[in-house]
Amino acid sequence: MIRRSWMIGASIETTLELWASSLREVKGRMSGLFTQERVAASANLFLDGLLGDERRKTGWMRAEAAGDPGPWRQQAILGRGHWDADALRDIVRVYALETLADDDAVLVIDETGFLKQGKASCGVGRQYTGSAGKITNCQIGVFASYVSRHGHAFIDRVLYLPKAWTDDRDRMAKAHVPDKVGFLTKPALALTMIEQAIASQAPFSWVAADSVYGVGDIEMALKRAAKGYVLGVNANHPFSSWGKSLAVAGTAKDIAEALPENAWRRLSAGDGTKGARLHDWVYLELADLDADVFDAAFPGIWTRGLLIRRNIADGDLAFFSTWCPVGTSMEKLVTVEGHRWAIEDSFETAKNELGLDHNETRSWHGWHRHVSLVMLAFAMLAVIRYRANDATPQKRPRMPTIKI
Repeated sequence: MIRRSWMIGASIETTLELWASSLREVKGRMSGLFTQERVAASANLFLDGLLGDERRKTGWMRAEAAGDPGPWRQQAILGRGHWDADALRDIVRVYALETLADDDAVLVIDETGFLKQGKASCGVGRQYTGSAGKITNCQIGVFASYVSRHGHAFIDRVLYLPKAWTDDRDRMAKAHVPDKVGFLTKPALALTMIEQAIASQAPFSWVAADSVYGVGDIEMALKRAAKGYVLGVNANHPFSSWGKSLAVAGTAKDIAEALPENAWRRLSAGDGTKGARLHDWVYLELADLDADVFDAAFPGIWTRGLLIRRNIADGDLAFFSTWCPVGTSMEKLVTVEGHRWAIEDSFETAKNELGLDHNETRSWHGWHRHVSLVMLAFAMLAVIRYRANDATPQKRPRMPTIKI
């Protein structure tokens, strides 16, 4: 069951022990969601199937691994059974944060696509997804990932419903979408997840997201909550400064093009699969603001800024609106932006190895149940990785031999 890609620095024996104990623990945590033991047993087998060696996590594949004659018990967990997917989401968050929590953590918001055929799957439609790099028939899920020096894991998720869905109540009813669910933009969904993370007292100091989420209500909410941010914005987003030695005004693109070459600094946004992810960067402080200016309940001076990233190979530019305590370095902001890579890595791992996009249900609750179970499996792997590394003795320098 333990793939080579999941092995860490600990010995095989230690990893096996951590795997067995962690699997027992997560199954025990979710057992209270189910009123019948047979349903809990099926959920346990479902989790085993997600973590198994099968590349496709279909109902038939999971059933075969569980020794069932057909996929019906596996499908019942996602469809006919009665249990609360949001309660499992909360269990995942608590479980992950017990190990990964850090006050300087970054909450990363991003979305991913689930390619589909037909029109019946909840939320499906022709829409753009970065997963395919084009407009195609798919569902879109918006996710929050908790990223700290201890590791990273998903702690929230929600299925995006286009207006073509929310304006069609019959279609919504057929997909078992709760009556209270209406149309919300992706930034509005992200803001709800951020507010839930804050309300749950998840410790984090930063939020990072791409340009889909970069302006509007999210910025103001984070300012009032004393959370720094590095949020992507479009090239035509306007910026202006005041009270700073370098006066700038105009669109992000115009400001970048007017910068002298010596303004750029080459920095790493963190290590990727091929080593340091190097880019050229510029950080412009635009204004210092006292917290009481934006009705915050905490004291202090914070700085609004513009962070610009330039690709070394082709000169492609990316722009970020920033908010941070006064005196925060550009290196810190670059590191925060670089944490967005963690959620991209999470999507890839969850899809390729845990079946995140192998959901065969068409309903609202089926999508959220499947995704929440995958989140639990992913969080378990993150916890095992941390505990395995923590259990690995640090190599001590070899002491020179003293001859007498």
